[in-house]
Amino acid sequence: MSQQKIPATVITGFLGAGKTTMIRNLLTNAGGKRIALIINEFGDLGVDGDVLKGCGAESCSEDDIIELTNGCICCTVADDFIPTMTKLLEREKRPDHIIIETSGLALPQPLVAAFNWPDIRSEVTVDGVVTVVDSAAVAAGRFADDHEAVESRRMNDDALDHESPIEELFEDQLTCADLIVLNKTDLIDANGLTRVREEVKSRITRKPTMIEARHGGVPASVLLGLHVGTEDDLQARKSHHELEHEDGEPHDHDEFDSFVVELGSVADQADFVAKLKEIIAAHDVLRLKGFVDIAGKPMRLQLQAVGSRIDHYFDRPWQSGEKRATRLVVIGLHDMDETAVRNAIEALV
Repeated sequence: MSQQKIPATVITGFLGAGKTTMIRNLLTNAGGKRIALIINEFGDLGVDGDVLKGCGAESCSEDDIIELTNGCICCTVADDFIPTMTKLLEREKRPDHIIIETSGLALPQPLVAAFNWPDIRSEVTVDGVVTVVDSAAVAAGRFADDHEAVESRRMNDDALDHESPIEELFEDQLTCADLIVLNKTDLIDANGLTRVREEVKSRITRKPTMIEARHGGVPASVLLGLHVGTEDDLQARKSHHELEHEDGEPHDHDEFDSFVVELGSVADQADFVAKLKEIIAAHDVLRLKGFVDIAGKPMRLQLQAVGSRIDHYFDRPWQSGEKRATRLVVIGLHDMDETAVRNAIEALV
């Protein structure tokens, strides 16, 4: 019976680790497998889904890409994930493999646990959990928080129930992994990579397989076919929240906020990007991504920022009848000054 189940791969990892890029590479090299993709984003702007719908992979049509933008999937399992899976399984042409890309702020543990729901368990198994790591961010100390500063912030804000939200979330995503992909290794040297490996190992007691990647380039044969059945092995993968709240208190994401900024066309691309870097650094923005309308250009500019590192390129022409606009989603910690960040970005146009 287990061999008849549809395998599902959960791909997790902190904001900007490179999950979408890795999935895009996977879809274009899927070896003929029919893949269904469920994408979850923290915030109202579905950037990743738009990126993947444009990859043109025959193995995953636009109808096979399902977007969930109603908060982190780990908090909306019953409301969003279970109904989505049910509809997917009711299709006449069922997928060969299901890939779930979680939000960069999601705990994978509640999602994996949902595969034990009777109607899901009989039809699907978790082939494995793949955690993508931004090696450059680890090397720069992004996940080694100043514990005194975090504790001070927590004491002054009752809404924060974690001592170190970024660090704990990073560890939780590693703890649930069957495969850890150290991505963006091209951004650090050999010594830096060694330190990253040791840092990642120090965060977990389990010993999942660890591999290296550049630009999310991991073969489909490596990502798919782990045959773990992760839903049967949850006890060793408990998150900080589960360990601290044995009574089953619901998890939330009060430590993080997101909002969307909408602008008109941008006159000077280089100046816009340079000033965005200054805004991100000044307000410690964790993640910024979206699409930009550059005046006089027939193509849409895709922009992806992780901290002050910004990648941008023209991804496709503006389509006939499509409204040209600049839309950016901004994600930061709970105490980020949304008004100040929004005003600073809007002043660039």
